[in-house]
Amino acid sequence: MSLLEIKNCTICYQNGRPAVSEVSLSVSEGEIVSIVGESGSGKTTLIRAVLGLLPPGGKITEGQILFNGKDLVKASEQEMQDIRGREIAMIFQDVGAALDPIQRISRQYGEAIAVHEKLPRQEYRKRAVSMLKRMHLTDTERVMDSYPFELSGGMKQRVGIAMGMNAQPKLLLADEPTSALDVTIQAQVVHEMKQLREKYGTTIILVTHNMGVASYLSDKIGVMCQSRMVEFGSRDEIIYHPKEPYTQKLLEAVPKLGGRRFAK
Repeated sequence: MSLLEIKNCTICYQNGRPAVSEVSLSVSEGEIVSIVGESGSGKTTLIRAVLGLLPPGGKITEGQILFNGKDLVKASEQEMQDIRGREIAMIFQDVGAALDPIQRISRQYGEAIAVHEKLPRQEYRKRAVSMLKRMHLTDTERVMDSYPFELSGGMKQRVGIAMGMNAQPKLLLADEPTSALDVTIQAQVVHEMKQLREKYGTTIILVTHNMGVASYLSDKIGVMCQSRMVEFGSRDEIIYHPKEPYTQKLLEAVPKLGGRRFAK
């Protein structure tokens, strides 16, 4: 059964030109799906629409977005608030920049947990420290007691990712979550996302321009170009038997290392 099904979705902004044109895809429970494409292809707009977080002027003009059979396009704001974070969470590209600069990480993390769970105060900190360690932040007590401006960009990004993963949602939407991180930390975060799927059965949709990451992480890959989903299929179909010239160009652009292009 599909956990998320997007049917013939078209999204427009005030200029009337579609940012997403008649896109359809189906994601089953426990799958990891990557949506790949260059900047401006519509991939971020598509996943923002799932949570009803389109920028001002953005509107779904056609189609359905079904989550567990419920059409989110028709959901009220209160219904969406109940879904956000608890059932569907999102990690933004520069999530670290969204942290409040005048509140310590411990308070912000506690507030993020408290939206969905009421726990003893010490349990909030324990839960946060555990997830920060999984993001390979070693001095977690110092991080918890720090203000965001006292942390590096990579550290703030990992704090934001940890907060997004904390509620163990059924569906995690990740918009270029590792682009601000160095290569070593990117690999660690990608590994943690796979562990989230294996431990909790979390379904993940990853937006990325990196076909190498998509190849390593995904069960299915969708390729977007100029607002359309030009190709969608299993990881092996897209990587080894691409049909669209645009997909072929994306694959050719992935650098080889030691004679190997893609992780098995």
